[in-house]
Amino acid sequence: MKVLLVNGSPHAKGCTYTALQEVAMTLNQHSIDTEIFQVGAKPICGCIGCGVCKKTGKCFMNDTVNEFAYKAAEADGFVFGSPVHYAAASGALTSFLDRAFYSNGSLYEDKPGAAVVSCRRGGATVTFDQINKYFTICNMPIVSSQYWNMVHGNTPDEVVRDEEGMQTMRTLGTNMAWLLRCIDAGKNAGVAMPIREEKVRTNYIR
Repeated sequence: MKVLLVNGSPHAKGCTYTALQEVAMTLNQHSIDTEIFQVGAKPICGCIGCGVCKKTGKCFMNDTVNEFAYKAAEADGFVFGSPVHYAAASGALTSFLDRAFYSNGSLYEDKPGAAVVSCRRGGATVTFDQINKYFTICNMPIVSSQYWNMVHGNTPDEVVRDEEGMQTMRTLGTNMAWLLRCIDAGKNAGVAMPIREEKVRTNYIR
């Protein structure tokens, strides 16, 4: 089994990475393979609503989003991490998630997901809520921890000194590993995955 951890910070080895690395270390201790996928510092265009992905199964902008989708198809679970920028997820991660989930949401269905947030001081709970919304529209089980999945600090060294935050990351990794094993055991025992109804899409204009 493998979990993809996405670093939505422009800093490859910053505070968000430090939190994700703690989750990954714990998953590895439970014999779960991990990979930290760096969104990077290059600009990521947001979704333009062209609808091409509905015909091709991938975004026409052949960049890091499609690279991630290729890896996501083989993953069993996901952790998306972000720093707090103006009480929200980073602009890069927001554009990344919009396109990744809109272009091929079926890649994530029935696979556990978790959000991890890094902040200096405030805005973490709002960002945490923002990222979780992607999971709730894609039939993804959300993995919890002993507290909201956040760490505090202005540098990686300060994050490491956030003892409760780092413990929360380790608990998250343990809970993710447990849920993945439960899903796998269910499949092996003949428990079928949920059968989805055909989606009904409405609006409020009549």
